[in-house]
Amino acid sequence: MLNIIILAAGLGKRMQSDLPKVLHPIAGQPMLSHVLGAARALNPDRVVVVVGHGADRVQAAYAGQDLTFALQQPQQGTGHAVMQALPHLLEGDPDDTCLVLYGDVPLVQSATLQALLQARGDGLALLTETLDDPSGYGRIVRDAQGRVQRIVEHKDASDAERAIAEVNTGILAAPTAALRRWLGRIDNHNAQGEYYLTDIVGLAVGEHVPVAHAQPAAHWETLGVNSRVQQAQLERIWQGEQARLLLEQGVTLADPARFDLRGELSCGRDVFIDVGCVFEGRVRLADGVRVGPHCVIRDADIGAGAALDAYSHVEGALVGDSARIGPYARLRPGADVGPDAHVGNFVELKKTRLGRGSKANHLAYLGDAVIGERVNVGAGTITCNYDGVNKFQTIIEDDVFIGSDTQLVAPVKVGQGATLGAGTTLTRDAPAGELTLSRPRQQTVQGWKRPARKG
Repeated sequence: MLNIIILAAGLGKRMQSDLPKVLHPIAGQPMLSHVLGAARALNPDRVVVVVGHGADRVQAAYAGQDLTFALQQPQQGTGHAVMQALPHLLEGDPDDTCLVLYGDVPLVQSATLQALLQARGDGLALLTETLDDPSGYGRIVRDAQGRVQRIVEHKDASDAERAIAEVNTGILAAPTAALRRWLGRIDNHNAQGEYYLTDIVGLAVGEHVPVAHAQPAAHWETLGVNSRVQQAQLERIWQGEQARLLLEQGVTLADPARFDLRGELSCGRDVFIDVGCVFEGRVRLADGVRVGPHCVIRDADIGAGAALDAYSHVEGALVGDSARIGPYARLRPGADVGPDAHVGNFVELKKTRLGRGSKANHLAYLGDAVIGERVNVGAGTITCNYDGVNKFQTIIEDDVFIGSDTQLVAPVKVGQGATLGAGTTLTRDAPAGELTLSRPRQQTVQGWKRPARKG
């Protein structure tokens, strides 16, 4: 049986924020969500999150999820935090395992945690690292045979102990029953006046329990966040890692340092992504897609050979094969752009289907509409779909030509092959194959003079 405890009670004073530290984002998700993702990949039997500062906000952020919360109040160290979780742990076998993680160490990977669990065997396992500069970290003290004896915190360490390069990351796996026993024996007689979780190592050694170790695959997995500076550093580390993975898959990134992924991105072959693009939610880019600079794409599916030009925003939309979007276009949720269709600059679509080969190239709003194939939508066209209370649909059939500055007052239908003259305000259905106009007769007033300024 596997219990996982995530310590998430810290104030995060150096963040200078009212938001609980573990809710601050990395790659668009709260740090705690990253840790939970790695934890859940291990299929635990129970996950206990220890909360303290901002406990109500943390619990509200994860309401309805399969989590157990334990309150640490006041905060008296990592050992004290784990003590608060003990009543909630599941036990059924002496070999049950408890894994301790940290809500402000967001980038740890499930593969590293799996390796730590395997290293535990029938004893205790620590996740350690060897650092060029171990300042501030607890040191791993070993005997002459290389066996772990204890962990000494930096503030309590002697000069000789501070020279040790192997450090404790805080992440550990222990037998659940033994963890209960050891936590009942630790005290707070140290420089911080706190209950250190690391003190259980010495107790395990005293009981001749094997103490193993594992190390992370990448150094950044165990970096913590205590300030905005560290948060920004981890953000760029994570984004750099995502960029590296995409490059290895064959994606071309104009500049890997100017790339942001805040969700899941899948790419086909020969995809090109220019600088400053942001991907959120779940995005799929099919073969040959080209994304121009500074686009924002969220929860979208982009078909093969499609091109998104600069500064386009696509959210909750489908873009068909070889379609062209932008520059400065906006596709809102429910937009469905067909193959070979064009959506140009300052055109907005919402809950609208634009059929194959149709185009709206300039300055238009098309909402709640079904637009057929090979339709031309002139500049300045809008579907008047909202009466202040309800929304209505506009239907435009195949091969329609809509002149510039046209308003279609929904509900309304434009028949196949119809033409709407420029400046038309359409309030009734337009018949197929005919020209429909609503403009007044043009006239010229002979001899009219402009007003002259008096004085």
